[in-house]
Amino acid sequence: MDITTPTEFTTPMQLTTLGRTGLLVSVAGLGCGGFSRLGVSTGKSEAESVALVRLALDSGINLIDTAAQYGTEAIVGKALRGVARDSVVLATKSQIEVSGRALSEADMIASLEASLRALGTDHVDIFQLHGIAPHEFDRAMTFVPALLRAREQGKIRFLGITESGAGDHQHDMLHRAAGHGVFDVVMVAFNMLHRTAADRLFPLTGEKGIGTLVMHAVRSIFARPDFLAASVRELAKAGKVPAELAQSDGPLDFLVHPGGAASTTDAAYRFVRHSAGVDVVLFGTGSADHLRANVASLLRPPLPAADLARLFELFGAVSGLGLESPASARPAAAKA
Repeated sequence: MDITTPTEFTTPMQLTTLGRTGLLVSVAGLGCGGFSRLGVSTGKSEAESVALVRLALDSGINLIDTAAQYGTEAIVGKALRGVARDSVVLATKSQIEVSGRALSEADMIASLEASLRALGTDHVDIFQLHGIAPHEFDRAMTFVPALLRAREQGKIRFLGITESGAGDHQHDMLHRAAGHGVFDVVMVAFNMLHRTAADRLFPLTGEKGIGTLVMHAVRSIFARPDFLAASVRELAKAGKVPAELAQSDGPLDFLVHPGGAASTTDAAYRFVRHSAGVDVVLFGTGSADHLRANVASLLRPPLPAADLARLFELFGAVSGLGLESPASARPAAAKA
């Protein structure tokens, strides 16, 4: 059951237990990659990026997710100087292949050690194998013995694994991972127009007590009306949504009204936050105003039942939208 803790923000942050880890975490988590990378991608100074992390902490966020490849671990480390280590849940990751080169077990441990140095800590709460595609799962599992030894040494508290998103619409890799028993946390792509995890994954993670971190709650499709309208036109052409939606410049505007959502982005965050099986909703940001708005959305109540019913009626056959990477944000026909 969610509880609250006071912060300097108007609305207290809500906390929940991250599966069987027992970690008490904020329902909003700060993602340090994505399009913005704490503002690094848009030219923010290191001091400005550090200030964003500090603002997130002030909002009541206590889960921070970064990765070796993001280039933001050192920023997080500087932001956490002077902050009680046990007040923050730190998650980082390593890929199993970098620039086309397959990592060895020694490389993986070296990545962990480098992350610890950059973060300025002797342990991370969650260490995740990063962006594992279904065909990579067996090789990813070969790193587990070394990571378990690192856990025994106190350098890792819990193991996690993250999916490839756009390359695994049915969450096949995470479904296998959940059955192995070694991973305490998974990171999954889930949003208003990509809800396959609700049926395919969350019942299993709930049964196993695996904590869930959600990525892709909002991508360009919910933040850019042109992108959304273009994508829905493609869906209508493919017969996956009613044809009349192709004529609309705002196919999700029915969610925005007094008593409903304040914006499509607000609706997207609230949809994910209040979906059964979701523990933490991650978001990236490059500005203080954006961070405040995202936190506010995640602390608002569920969307009205009538709006959810309409969403499912119109888009029930849709999946695979909102999974674009920072390198590619083009409309594409989604899979049914």
